[in-house]
Amino acid sequence: MSQPLDVLGGISAEQFLAEYWQKKPLLVRNALPEIAGILEPDDVMELALEENITARLIKQKDRDPNQWSVKSSPLLKADFQKMPKLWTLLVQAVDHYSFDLAELWKKFSFIPQWRRDDIMVSYAPKGGSVGKHFDFYDVFLVQGHGHRRWQLGQMCDAETDFIAGQPLKLLPEMDVHFDEVLAPGDMLYVPPGLSHYGVAEDDCLTFSFGFRMPNVADMMDRVCDKFSENPALKNPLLDIIRDQQSAIGQLTQNELEYLKEKIFEQLQNSTVIEDAIVSLISEPKYPENIPDAEEIGTGDLEDALEQGYLLMLEPASRLLYTEQDDELLFWANGESICISEQFAPYLKKLADGQAIALDETLFDQDILEDIAELMNESVIMLLPSESES
Repeated sequence: MSQPLDVLGGISAEQFLAEYWQKKPLLVRNALPEIAGILEPDDVMELALEENITARLIKQKDRDPNQWSVKSSPLLKADFQKMPKLWTLLVQAVDHYSFDLAELWKKFSFIPQWRRDDIMVSYAPKGGSVGKHFDFYDVFLVQGHGHRRWQLGQMCDAETDFIAGQPLKLLPEMDVHFDEVLAPGDMLYVPPGLSHYGVAEDDCLTFSFGFRMPNVADMMDRVCDKFSENPALKNPLLDIIRDQQSAIGQLTQNELEYLKEKIFEQLQNSTVIEDAIVSLISEPKYPENIPDAEEIGTGDLEDALEQGYLLMLEPASRLLYTEQDDELLFWANGESICISEQFAPYLKKLADGQAIALDETLFDQDILEDIAELMNESVIMLLPSESES
């Protein structure tokens, strides 16, 4: 039986997954006290103005707070002039810019890394919100600064109606059954489909740790992309055996079944299907946040072996693996990657969120070549060991 986790209020990961995950909300007081002070409101305002940042500025009219406007990035200083009383700033993927925030993903290691979306921060002065709404993904809402009041309501789905004529998908009403104020460090888990409404009690920052699933349409698109890369599949099929004549304008059921069978035959190719799925979910959501790497060679790594560096995953990159019959296969940022057998156990640890010391245990030419290649592609990075939090 697993150990109780502070981030889950003293219950085990197994209990949370069995009783709460995608079923019902969970409020945990002081779940992540270390998040307080990682970012301040001024930090978020400055970050929202930077290049490549994905942000939204949401305003409610003073005279009619039921009228909303949304300005998406790039945001300018002028966008923050003549502000109404009620507004909210949302900045996506702040974990790509803060190692301290990215480190907090480890608190949720009971959920696979491939489910991670990003950590979004919401800044709002008193009264600010994004309205009554619901999401199709799991989210842990963690208060980092100030206080926010959260109300939870009914479950919703794709058939739920929204208020017409607004730039946000807002619910007309909520059947409130939960009403609590979160202080710094407090956490609220909200399962997919559960309506929720958060309003700032004062200047506040709320961090949203989002976990998203892929959709079938995107997976099918990727499967088709993989099939289209096979030149043999672009050749016309052999015709069906014709033992009787049919009307020239008719596609017979026999012909249709033959064509469907040829498609289904390809869909049985599990290697292509698996490659398509993993390449899709290993794609970074914000590739523009992946920094350009400085060219590094194995000689540079040999010089750094004694200098106290750690290898770790680049926060904006994604690294996944599959394991079958003791064989490890890796994908990084949407592409399958080939590495030496010697480096595979180390790369698995990096994908699992561990940092690895760059020391004499890695002094192997094949391993150093793998490390250099992945660093040059900004999949992994070096960090001075004293910087580890």
